[in-house]
Amino acid sequence: MRKPSDLAHAARDFLGIKLRMLFARNKAGRQLQDELSFHLDQQTRENIAAGMSPRQARQAALRTFGSPTAVREQARATWSWSSAEQVLRDLRLGLRTLKRTPGFTFIGIAIVALGIGASAAMFTVVRSVLLRPLPFPDSGRLLAVHEDVAGFSPNNVVSPAMYAEWRGQNHSFTELALSGGEDFNLAGAGGALPEKLHGINCTWNLLSALGVQPALGRNFTADEDKLSAEGTVLLSWGLWKRRYGGDPGILNRTIHLNTRAYTVIGVLPAWFVFPEDATAQLLTPVYHDKPAERMDSLSNHGFQIYGRLRPGVTTAQASADLSLISKRIHDRHLDMAFIGKGATARPLLDDMVGDMRRPLYVLFAATGCVLLIACLNVANLMVARSAARQKELAIRTALGGGRMRLLREHLTESFLLSFAGGLLGLAFAEGSVRWLVNMRQEMSRVESIHIDGTVVAFTLGLVVLCAIFAGAISMTGGRGDRLLAALQEGSRSNSSGQGRATLRKVLLALEVGLTVVLLISAGLLLKSYARLRSSEIGCTTENVLTMRLGVFGARYREPAQIVAFYDALLTQVRALPGVAGAGFVQIVPGGGYWNDTIFQIMEHPAPAVGQTPIALVRWADPGYFQAIGIPLLRGRSFDPGKRLDRALEVVISKQFADQYFPGEDPIGKHMKIDGNRTYTVVGVVGDTRHEIAEEPQPAQYLPLYNGLGNNGALVVRSNTDVLAQALPVQRIVQSLDRDLPVSDILTMDQLLGKSTIDQSFNTTILLGFAVLSLILAAVGLFGVLSYIVTQRTSEIGIRIALGAQREQVLRLVLFDGLRPALIGLALGLAASAGVARLIRSMLYGTQPFDPMVFVAVSLTLLLVAALACAAPAWRASRLDPMQALRTE
Repeated sequence: MRKPSDLAHAARDFLGIKLRMLFARNKAGRQLQDELSFHLDQQTRENIAAGMSPRQARQAALRTFGSPTAVREQARATWSWSSAEQVLRDLRLGLRTLKRTPGFTFIGIAIVALGIGASAAMFTVVRSVLLRPLPFPDSGRLLAVHEDVAGFSPNNVVSPAMYAEWRGQNHSFTELALSGGEDFNLAGAGGALPEKLHGINCTWNLLSALGVQPALGRNFTADEDKLSAEGTVLLSWGLWKRRYGGDPGILNRTIHLNTRAYTVIGVLPAWFVFPEDATAQLLTPVYHDKPAERMDSLSNHGFQIYGRLRPGVTTAQASADLSLISKRIHDRHLDMAFIGKGATARPLLDDMVGDMRRPLYVLFAATGCVLLIACLNVANLMVARSAARQKELAIRTALGGGRMRLLREHLTESFLLSFAGGLLGLAFAEGSVRWLVNMRQEMSRVESIHIDGTVVAFTLGLVVLCAIFAGAISMTGGRGDRLLAALQEGSRSNSSGQGRATLRKVLLALEVGLTVVLLISAGLLLKSYARLRSSEIGCTTENVLTMRLGVFGARYREPAQIVAFYDALLTQVRALPGVAGAGFVQIVPGGGYWNDTIFQIMEHPAPAVGQTPIALVRWADPGYFQAIGIPLLRGRSFDPGKRLDRALEVVISKQFADQYFPGEDPIGKHMKIDGNRTYTVVGVVGDTRHEIAEEPQPAQYLPLYNGLGNNGALVVRSNTDVLAQALPVQRIVQSLDRDLPVSDILTMDQLLGKSTIDQSFNTTILLGFAVLSLILAAVGLFGVLSYIVTQRTSEIGIRIALGAQREQVLRLVLFDGLRPALIGLALGLAASAGVARLIRSMLYGTQPFDPMVFVAVSLTLLLVAALACAAPAWRASRLDPMQALRTE
């Protein structure tokens, strides 16, 4: 029995021989030949010395050693890498074959690249946004918590007082933190211009709840999150690099935010992006920044809550725990209508991407359709190419070529096409992902979107699937008996050719069906988007410019100082040449929900306990409604002479008047707003939408000149190009306060476009896929009919020779080509009925079974199909019968 060490040595020697033969086979062959010759010669000499003749001696030596050829073949079989060599031979043959048909090769690679590239790009987005865990430690235990306000929203933002109760009484979280968005005016220093930044007010424990440590410096402490503490701030990595050049000396330096002094205590990591608010560039302690009365309020909702679950606690258990606390608080304050009596918690990842999940999966499915269409198209091309090579393959079969050998070579060609297309597609996907990241900076988790090893592996998997799919389908009908029949048939219209034509029609029908599904889905989204953008928002949008600004700090501590600034600003802006109107409002139509408040109509009976009504609230100046074109339906706007404590007037929207003053004149009525001051209704204006996709809601406008509103949007309307007014207006702002930055300078059309960017993006991408699939289907239809005409050349020639009219031939061929398109159209319409239900939630003002879309898609497809079939049909009708018969 051989020892293990001997076996190891034998295996090592065998592997060594294999490796040497892989790289030095020719040299080893010569050495073997020399060695065989030496031994044969030696044995021959010995035989001669023994008395044999030279001929007998040579024959005896050969009998002793065996045939040199057999020995060499046996040695080579031992040395060789037969499987690898076979693969290499197939690859070389495939490359030579593809090189002989550059047109086919180029088209095939381009089609595969488009299909694989689109699929890889969308897989990258879906995986990065929806599937990849958040970059926080043990992120599966991070939850977003919302207040369940009955009759309003089960996922409402949270009041700070409710947060305090949750944090003090819960048994489900190791950490519970609060945060809220805030705009900051960063003062210029050292020659730098002032800048408006978006930041986060948060509790001191937010970063520890998320599991994040500053890259530079330290975190907040509990003592710094108090109203009496000195101001502290954490900067984002991007702000630190951009504004301060990455200077480590920024630590302990003082910067001024909203004219207040803050000490920089740290810089956040480069990878850190705040959940649900990627634009945030700094963090400050919320209990230091906000007044105590706001942080003690149960009804002032406006904060996000993030928690880290204790080990072993489920999301449902955490929701039940917090809901029990909320119910106790709610029952103690039945006189307050908008205290949540429950809580909802869900994983932070789901909370961040909830609205994006369905659209991204729809687009991913669309890329799958495009990929399948591309594979069908390549399969169609390869079927036609196999038909062209039919006699070549038949001769090889007759000479002994096995079916598996031919199939392996065919699959190798398909693999080479798919591999080249996959490489090109991966480059296309990389460019597409970069474009998406640059275009959709506001998209949740956009910073995590990038191509990695998993995407490359996914792409390689698609390459293999495409190669097998296209190669296997295109070899259908390539049995040995059918190939040999090609040698026995003198006509091109043999049964094998007819079978291939039928296969191509089936593939084309499937391709057309998928195209119809994409076209109808894109058509529904396109009509929905058109309806959305054409929605009446309630104001003028043409030649209207908006820009946001706000006044803070000691310079504007008193309401009179705020009023004086806005009065001077509006007076100077209205005096600019070309300005037709100017106004100021807290948020313009289409800019978002922003804020609401409770109210009570003094002339009406007091509402029942817990049923106090609520409505949107906006601060506005007297000239705002005229400037932005909101019609004054009744009464008047604010009296510009009434200011500060005398500015106790309110203007309400038409829906507010209809809902809360039915059958009566609201002018002169009195309203107590936010349980505070009493205002007199002086006017009724037209309804506006806070979101372009939302119906108008009751709204109340309070006078800007009471001095209680310190930030908002300046609205400028011009009779000419309003963008030309942007720089003069900014100069006026700088002349009034050189440290006051202006941000979000947008026309109303740009602002509305920004608010509908998700719908625009989804529609554009899906429409692009649909158009691409339509082009591929048209090319496929043209190719199929051209192939059929070529196969039936002699038949058509005979028909014409026997008296068939050319118009009859034209109709015959045209209908033959349109048949798979009609079958595909029927299949696609049936499939679209199911798909339309899936995208119902993505539609605005459009029914899933909109007849206009279905009819328009059907007519478009038939028109394109007819145009694709026209050229081959016309060529068939123009055939010269004698020439066709001679060719045969």
